Amino acid sequence: MTNEKRFTDSIKCEHCQNQAPMEIVSHYSNLRDYEEREGMLIWEAGSVYELIECPACGEISLRKYFWHSILSDGEEIGYKYLYPLDQRGPQGLPNNIKSGYEEAQRVRNINTNAYAVLLGRVLDLICADRNASGDTLDKKLKSLSERGEIPEKLVDVSSGLRNLRNIGAHADLGELSSADLPVLDGLTRAILEYVYSAPLLINEAEKRLAKLKKEKNYPLN
Repeated sequence: MTNEKRFTDSIKCEHCQNQAPMEIVSHYSNLRDYEEREGMLIWEAGSVYELIECPACGEISLRKYFWHSILSDGEEIGYKYLYPLDQRGPQGLPNNIKSGYEEAQRVRNINTNAYAVLLGRVLDLICADRNASGDTLDKKLKSLSERGEIPEKLVDVSSGLRNLRNIGAHADLGELSSADLPVLDGLTRAILEYVYSAPLLINEAEKRLAKLKKEKNYPLN
């Protein structure tokens, strides 16, 4: 007789960002018995670990929670995810670019070619947001470099991402594989972090420095 399958509530997979109930494929607990003085109250408590499988990408995640046998009715369990760690996207992105980037992440571990195409669209959104000039993506990227929006080396990085996007979009140019994912990830984050994240962090640092100078009267230059 096989054990009945158990599922989580609908949660987000940190691998592919898909939202769905996930099968609990394995669990481990290190529960211990505890008692108050004179044995008047005995309870069981400890950590429980669960391996859960995403139905969309098939990847495994590891989470844990603390459990005790005298949980109050309706008390929610707080889960901590141990793997994969929360992969936060680049900071400071405009809403439409953030949405485009997150849309790409949802297919990352499902279809590498589709992932490359959607990341290429993120490049188009960046050019539109920064009012790049030119009738091709290459010309738009070069115009951003000439204006100091991005360094010249990052233009080459952007062109590399564009070329991978073209391979993903056209079957006659070949196929991308999971081995190309780190390259796609690195190229995209380099562009987004330079254009949006770095200025945001610099601005926040300047505000904190100004606040510190005002509060402490430090002669900071």
